[in-house]
Amino acid sequence: MTTLEPGDADVAPVDRDAVLPTSDEAHGKGGVLGPVHRALSIGIVSVVLLIAFEATAVGTAMPVAARELHGIALYAFAFSAYFTTSLFAMVLSGQWADRSGPLAPLATGISAFGAGLLLSGTAGTMWLFIVGRAVQGLGGGLVIVALYVVVSRAYPERLRPAIMAAFAASWVIPSVVGPLASGTVTEHLGWRWVFLGIPALIVLPLALALPAIRRMASGPADPSAPPVALDRRRIRLAFGISLGAGLLQYAGQELRPLSLLPAAAGAALLVPAVLGLLPGGTWRAARGLPSVVLLRGVSAGSFIAAESFVPLMLVTQRGLSPTMAGLSLALGGATWALGSYIQSRPRMEPYRERLMAGGMVLVAVAIATAPSVLIEAVPVWIVAIAWGVGCLGMGAVIASTSVLLLKLSSPEEAGANSAALQISDGLSNVLLLAAGGAAFAALGGGAVGGHTASAVTDAGTAGSHPAAFAAVFLPMAVVALAGVWVATRVRTASVVPR
Repeated sequence: MTTLEPGDADVAPVDRDAVLPTSDEAHGKGGVLGPVHRALSIGIVSVVLLIAFEATAVGTAMPVAARELHGIALYAFAFSAYFTTSLFAMVLSGQWADRSGPLAPLATGISAFGAGLLLSGTAGTMWLFIVGRAVQGLGGGLVIVALYVVVSRAYPERLRPAIMAAFAASWVIPSVVGPLASGTVTEHLGWRWVFLGIPALIVLPLALALPAIRRMASGPADPSAPPVALDRRRIRLAFGISLGAGLLQYAGQELRPLSLLPAAAGAALLVPAVLGLLPGGTWRAARGLPSVVLLRGVSAGSFIAAESFVPLMLVTQRGLSPTMAGLSLALGGATWALGSYIQSRPRMEPYRERLMAGGMVLVAVAIATAPSVLIEAVPVWIVAIAWGVGCLGMGAVIASTSVLLLKLSSPEEAGANSAALQISDGLSNVLLLAAGGAAFAALGGGAVGGHTASAVTDAGTAGSHPAAFAAVFLPMAVVALAGVWVATRVRTASVVPR
């Protein structure tokens, strides 16, 4: 459950809680809804709202889509494909926006996002559905970075906290409404309309935002300066991460001897790219910045990998409708915001390391508790309570990693370090989803989809493969528990050189 994160033009953020880079430019008077910024504010906040709604709605419809397309064994791919392509798009969008302004990557990203939704919504096979999700990821990566470049250029520093608060608020309502609306549409109209309906909703916010962006934030930041050259090395490394992660995901899902070949190729691409883009010492949890970057990946990856399987588990194992399964995650939106608010209090600053360690304990407990509903005697509302607790911990941890990253970064390294934070976030999502998906498929998870597509909405028609789900949740709980130790190593006054 990540969203927009601060950064410069080299970052593709997805964090609810970060602070934007500062700028001394001022564009008019009044607040974010004043005459100067009203159309722009409504437009870009609406775009974020729709991205948030899509993220929550798709998770509710995914079990039905995967079952109808006979692709339960590839279930994790439908999520990780999005993250894989967005890893590349986030770097590309930053360089593109630096070179010619945010308007072109934003428009292109929205178009790709909508095209991906249409492709998934009309897919006749699971692999075509996954391709649609990958196209969505390209669009999402382009859009998120471009939106932050818009904010950095179009809003004076005094208005940025307000527009950031609006971005954060945009995720609370979809967390509650998204699963209900998606579940209702899935049950009465079919899962395809969850994907096909969202592109039409994007037209209005774009009509408001694009003219304002063209007027207030188009073109290069300094039109008189020479054009900014693309950093080809960073783009190559970003492509290497995306392709390597995709190959590892494919190898993990196929589970055949020949899968060792794409696995080896993926590792050969991934390892040098990661070493080139993340701070030195990240993988050994060196104190300070490397541990902050690592903690971001550990927390986001373990939580998202587990969360992706919650609706599928509730639908197939406990017979819940897609609506009720999606609503089991609804409490998380509010508790995530609460965790973020708690860490922002000045009195909590001396205890930030303890707060992060405590947050990871809550995350580990939530993930470990969720599969208890595989036991028939355990009430299904336990998942809703557990996930609310986990989101409380995530709100504190994710926001704190953003705060500490900026604190530990010198001004000239803030952009590269912010990019490293986002890469750690996205890459861990892909790799841990790949690992979870491989374990799920190896223990017979693909056979969960043995019933008809309509049966997934009827109580009592669940499959009987609890071990496949336990193999996803319990290892992710162990990863989250390791994050408790990583959280004890984030404090230092020094910045490890890259």
